[in-house]
Amino acid sequence: MAARDDEGFRSYVIARQRSLRHVAFLMCGDWHQADDLVQSTLTRLYAAWHRVTREQGPDAYAHRILANLVIDERRRPWRREVSVDQIDDRNLRFAGPSPPDERLDLMDALGRLPRRQRVTLVMRFWMDASVSETADAMGCTAGTVKSQTAKGLNNLRALLGDGRTLAGAIEEDS
Repeated sequence: MAARDDEGFRSYVIARQRSLRHVAFLMCGDWHQADDLVQSTLTRLYAAWHRVTREQGPDAYAHRILANLVIDERRRPWRREVSVDQIDDRNLRFAGPSPPDERLDLMDALGRLPRRQRVTLVMRFWMDASVSETADAMGCTAGTVKSQTAKGLNNLRALLGDGRTLAGAIEEDS
């Protein structure tokens, strides 16, 4: 990769890494896994950087990689979650006051959704991606995005139990 391409990639990472990490967390629900996903996303993005800038913007390419990685993580048997009775929280540190109950309820409900529905809802409502942008990022059709959005919202409403929607709850959080 040419030095100027290297500098462009470095600038992109500095500007967008935090945002990618936040989106990854919303998609997977775990900060540590989000860090791993962002690292993998950036590694793949770096390998394709010379094509990315010519074909499409780096954000769309990065979001596609990230969405595919999140969905693919479920298929890897060594990454499956294991339930534990007790969590060792001695090393946990909180940056500030805990978030409101509604945000915790929303994050819990998002975590219970099937992975594709969760990714679809995060892309559509948190990232404000269009149906076609979401379909491109997920490598599926617009119809699949629409059906996953509808199913995801219905499941989310059922889990939240009071008719709230993802868009409303996330707007309050922003």
